Amino acid sequence: MYDVAIIGAGVVGCMIARELSKYQLSVCVLEKEADVATGATRANSGIVHAGFDAKEGTLKAKLNVQGSKMMPKVCEDLGVNYINNGSLVIGFNEKDLKEIVTLYNRGKINGVEKLEILNQEQLRNLEPNISKKAIGALYAPTGAIVCPYELAISAMGNAMDNGIQLKLNFHVEKMERKNDTYYIFSNTETVSAKYVINAAGVYSDYVANLVGDNSFYIKPRKGEYMLLDKTCGNIVSHTIFRTPTEKGKGILVSPTVDGNIILGPTSVDAEDKSDNSTSYEGFQKIMKEVGENVENIPLNKVITSFCGLRATGSTGDFIINMKNKFVNVAGIESPGLSAAPAIAQYVVELLKNDSLKPEEKADFNPKRKSMHFFKKLSVEEKNKLIRKNPSYGKIVCRCEMVTEGEIIDAIHTNPKATTVDGVKIRTRSGMGRCQGGFCSPSVVEILARELNTSVLNITKSGGNSNILVCRTKGGELN
Repeated sequence: MYDVAIIGAGVVGCMIARELSKYQLSVCVLEKEADVATGATRANSGIVHAGFDAKEGTLKAKLNVQGSKMMPKVCEDLGVNYINNGSLVIGFNEKDLKEIVTLYNRGKINGVEKLEILNQEQLRNLEPNISKKAIGALYAPTGAIVCPYELAISAMGNAMDNGIQLKLNFHVEKMERKNDTYYIFSNTETVSAKYVINAAGVYSDYVANLVGDNSFYIKPRKGEYMLLDKTCGNIVSHTIFRTPTEKGKGILVSPTVDGNIILGPTSVDAEDKSDNSTSYEGFQKIMKEVGENVENIPLNKVITSFCGLRATGSTGDFIINMKNKFVNVAGIESPGLSAAPAIAQYVVELLKNDSLKPEEKADFNPKRKSMHFFKKLSVEEKNKLIRKNPSYGKIVCRCEMVTEGEIIDAIHTNPKATTVDGVKIRTRSGMGRCQGGFCSPSVVEILARELNTSVLNITKSGGNSNILVCRTKGGELN
């Protein structure tokens, strides 16, 4: 039996696991997919929000500001790239400027530091490509960007290195509580735990219902994105928002930590919690609004598009509570990524204020090597490593300059990559201009070799997403 079982391995579940790994506890993370960070965490803007948007007095406001302040150290410890690029909320009329003043005042109450209101000239000095129709902006220098799935993977890897267990392909179908113990059933396995943490994203209401909690519901909200090639990376240096509406922060234009430009997301309520399809209407909306915000965006340089589902809760705030040793961590929509480190601490304090009184580990190691350490080495250091391990001298993904050695590392480092998408989000192999057109066959072969299996068993993302099904011409397929 475990002390704690966490359901869901998005960025919040992974950060909670890492926080719990600091203590003398037995902890298991249950994830229904074949990898961590496959839901909203993967299809995320990657923005570390400063904290001026969430309403005063809410958990969103409190944990956003705390999490934003914690993020630089967390990323440093986990080897995750963090760029403090700052953010701008631009306005086009007097109504927008009134909203900007409201956001400024709210940010001050929330504890956001260094906020400024800029006039048109100051705005264009910061961002020369901003629309000439923009007449002012809120400037938040503490805004930043990270890679959301890299943060989740690194947090889970660090948690596992410190003793946490991860069970993938574990779809929770039923839950029972007997004699102060929860029994969590999948179709193949049963896990028991004293405490359960429900961090199941858009499915968190389903998980809560399994223990008779009907106090909230989750409405999935679709957000579509477009990603520009790295050659467009100098269009803007800050994250550019429009003044927000009740549906969210609107279509943004932002650099990513990897040098691309991200456009989006849309915000459309959905019924299907598994529908991450993109649409013509979504792309039209993105293209129209980004053109209004920033000039000279080369939309012919879009290299990929994708869609994520945000877990919009019925209460309007983060839903974090505990009853009978069952903890809901639900409705974690934006600014959930920014708040994730603080949410983790908040949840652990809930447990500690109950009957769980764990001792801290004397040997807890907060550090993790960057998944992209090879790129950061000097030429001399790279050559030295290649002499010891020639696999680092073989380029597999030419767009992103990813080596075979890095792919092998991803397959054998917690949490281990077992799919093509798993390799992709750890190494960036397949994320460049050709989107895996050249490197994917090599990645399949490396996965099969390192996992000691047939290439027929290698999938894109688990389940039935097999890459190869048979050989079309003579000979046997290993």
